[in-house]
Amino acid sequence: MPNAPPRAPLFLEGTPSVAGTPRHNSVARRAIGLSTPRRQTPLFAPGTSSPLPFPSSSPNKNATPSRVRRLNYDVPGSQDSEPLAFPSSPAASAGTPKNRRGDIHSSLSITPSSAVPRARRHNNLPHDDLRSDASHMSIPASSAPNLSAPAVPSDEEPDEIRAIWGTTVNLGETMKTFREFLRGFKIKYRIAYDRERGLRTRVLSSPEEGELLLYEGYLRRMRQTGETNLNLDMLNLAAYPPSKKLQSQLVKYPQEVIPAMDQVLKDLMLEIAEEDQQAGMEGMRGEEGEEEISEIMGKVYKIRPFGLPSVNMRDLNPSDTDKLVCIKGLVIRATPVIPDMKVAFFRCLTCNHTVQVEIDRGKIDEPARCPRDVCGTIGTMSLVHNRCEFADRQVIRLQETPDAVPDGQTPHTVSLSVYDELVDVSKPGDRLIVTGIFRSVPVRVNPRQRTLKSLFRTFLDVVHVRLGSGDKLGLDRSTRPAGGDRIPGVGGVGGGIDMDEDQENGTDRQRRTTKREELEAKLRQISQRPDVYGLLSRSLAPSIYAMDDVKKGILLQLFGGTNKSIARGGGGGGPRYRGDINVLLVGDPGVSKSQILQYVHKIAPRGVYTSGKGSSAVGLTAYVTRDPDSKQLVLESGALVLSDGGVCCIDEFDKMSDATRSVLHEVMEQQTVSIAKAGIITTLNARTSILAAANPIGSKYNPNETVTRNIDLPPTLISRFDLLYLVLDNVDEALDRKLAQHLVALYLEDAPETGGGQDILPLEELSAYITYARSRINPSITEAAGDELVRCYVTLRKAGEDPRSNEKRITATTRQLESMIRLSEAHARMRLSPLVELADVQEAFRLMREAINTSARDPTTGEIDMGLLDTGVGRQQRKLQADMRRAVLAMLDGGAGGTRGVRWSEAFAQLEAQSSVRVTSADFQEVIKELEQEGRVKVVGERDRRVIKRVDGA
Repeated sequence: MPNAPPRAPLFLEGTPSVAGTPRHNSVARRAIGLSTPRRQTPLFAPGTSSPLPFPSSSPNKNATPSRVRRLNYDVPGSQDSEPLAFPSSPAASAGTPKNRRGDIHSSLSITPSSAVPRARRHNNLPHDDLRSDASHMSIPASSAPNLSAPAVPSDEEPDEIRAIWGTTVNLGETMKTFREFLRGFKIKYRIAYDRERGLRTRVLSSPEEGELLLYEGYLRRMRQTGETNLNLDMLNLAAYPPSKKLQSQLVKYPQEVIPAMDQVLKDLMLEIAEEDQQAGMEGMRGEEGEEEISEIMGKVYKIRPFGLPSVNMRDLNPSDTDKLVCIKGLVIRATPVIPDMKVAFFRCLTCNHTVQVEIDRGKIDEPARCPRDVCGTIGTMSLVHNRCEFADRQVIRLQETPDAVPDGQTPHTVSLSVYDELVDVSKPGDRLIVTGIFRSVPVRVNPRQRTLKSLFRTFLDVVHVRLGSGDKLGLDRSTRPAGGDRIPGVGGVGGGIDMDEDQENGTDRQRRTTKREELEAKLRQISQRPDVYGLLSRSLAPSIYAMDDVKKGILLQLFGGTNKSIARGGGGGGPRYRGDINVLLVGDPGVSKSQILQYVHKIAPRGVYTSGKGSSAVGLTAYVTRDPDSKQLVLESGALVLSDGGVCCIDEFDKMSDATRSVLHEVMEQQTVSIAKAGIITTLNARTSILAAANPIGSKYNPNETVTRNIDLPPTLISRFDLLYLVLDNVDEALDRKLAQHLVALYLEDAPETGGGQDILPLEELSAYITYARSRINPSITEAAGDELVRCYVTLRKAGEDPRSNEKRITATTRQLESMIRLSEAHARMRLSPLVELADVQEAFRLMREAINTSARDPTTGEIDMGLLDTGVGRQQRKLQADMRRAVLAMLDGGAGGTRGVRWSEAFAQLEAQSSVRVTSADFQEVIKELEQEGRVKVVGERDRRVIKRVDGA
């Protein structure tokens, strides 16, 4: 390019340079897409201050500014007014974006300029002298090809340039080592390393499999998929002998090492693309290859390291500042996407001169005066927002998981800053394993004063995110986004059994297939056993003796039915039928209800454990709070919203206040939470299964009373539970002896055996089995199963027919039919069967019948009456109350009443004497109250002096 500006001479920052100022015109023109002036002489004589020749004061009307490119390139700039520009040839730099990572604030000022650049046909850039006033900026990782790993360190280059400041880490060697690692790492190194640490490794199918170059395969896949992130397992760095030192450097100095790795990654992407092009690989021939290479040139590549051992967030110390750390936690809040300024664009109000400033560690170094020598006005530089460059940023609050909180302590929280591709990867309620750089920033006492607090604010700049943790069940896939959870990057993420097939291919599949196949084969083998149902239910809370039906019901709750949306229904797209199963345990104290809840909470996905008295309505749904950063009113998710797609365990269900309990009506049937608070009107998803435990009134269950009388719960809420189990403490010498032996054996040795020493599955295998079934199996109902469901429902309804009475008892409602469908789907899932068969429906019917037998049986008649659960009053009770009404009215109309009425106690005694069944005072009070509301009678007096009088004319 003959008209390119000459190479900038070495100079000190701030040196006055009148001749250099006009050359900044080319920067401003190229930044807004205008043509660049080609002459090298000053546009006007030194000393004059005419603003006319400056492009920002009179832009060219014919050229339309291209805002699409958004300053994503480096341009040759002046020495004193353009701190962003690295001198390079304009033609090459125009298409190469600068790498500005939000999570890395590098203070690196090194560029091995004497290293011989690789010969490339399309990138023959001249050597540029980078010792300009941009020395305090971060590495231009994409635009400087001479940052590539030097083959031989040059002796002429000063050590200050090749080493990370304040350390003895040689950057040239670091880049060279990482380059060798990407080029030479094979699977056999990791297998050998795992064996040294005593971990179980897989057997290679052939020696050639161990010789596969892992990262070259990843880089080719990145080129084919257009992915720009490479997930780097740090254990692989430790496993590769030449790069062991590099791992400790990466942990200690991530801000300097990661940008250097980014540059090596880009160089290798180009190198492998050119090699493939020369080899004539498919998709890389001729023009296609040229396009691929030019596309790679225009991209910014990022390394995302992970694989550090996680530490508790309480253990993060000041010594960890600016180091790479890994923590686990539960997301409790995620802000909307915030635009994070990367490059500020300033314009002088006097002479319209423009200058760009890169953000350094979150601060804008605003120019105090106009950098143009002929102007130099103080305090006239104003920010032009639409010319600045922004990146996506999101702030996430991560809280300690309940199992990691020390006894007697409140959960600890840490703020995470995620950038670019990691934005919106997780949502509240997710469990994350996060790798990032621990940072601390000073906080001002007052934004208008320079005084700083001595206590610094700490947060994590995230470089890698991984969803879920190993010992938990997989969450319900139907509650996640339509495209599934996509963690950005290629290579080494997940590897669990719940990973999608399309998420891994090529080398990754070769690496993991054997392990996955082994696990799948084992799970399939378990599912083929004839006693798989009994085995899995025994394995659920094996330390708890007996309670087989309860365990089977909870096991099917963990498997869950399938969520369905019926298109032909009313509303937009039809109603959504829930697949989640709700279970209520009611029983005497000391029958291990809370123990079962704790066990389920341990393995349940997105599980939340809460207690009745310790919960409020807003704590369960959502509450409005003021965001500490933006000072805006925001909605915080409560327990039910956080457990969306999981299981919510509620203990002491009967002790909840009425206001708290009323929230659950909507959640348990519609599976949403509607909020209208502080101007925030919204509907949140709460697609969760509820497992609740309640004690009867007076602690001991009274078998002579109905369930609704025993439990202080509204009938409308009880009817929403699919299964209601009564767990009673009955006296039986043989059972008591076995239970005592079982409990004592637990204290003697920790080897719980239920069912006479039969085998049980360990927790990890049970969790893996349920996860596999939930993520892979979506059973559909066969015709035979459909007919059986109809027959079972009709059978349940028929049980209410009584030839001696015209009034029929309601023994089942459509809710029971839907519950049976959900339970039969869960049973088919448990067998890993794609179809719901006859046996599944029969088992679901048996469970429903057993649950209804215990919970909906009328103690006075011994018959099943669903009216007890739906309305709180059974048919027999309604009949008794009708008879009592007639008797009371007859008593008042007869001679006993007269004009003075009948005393309360006398009327009750008289009714009790003439009735063949027991009359309770509560029933009598209810009847009198109804008659009073109808205006038939009135009650005069207080307490013992109450008199019941007949109303005249009624």
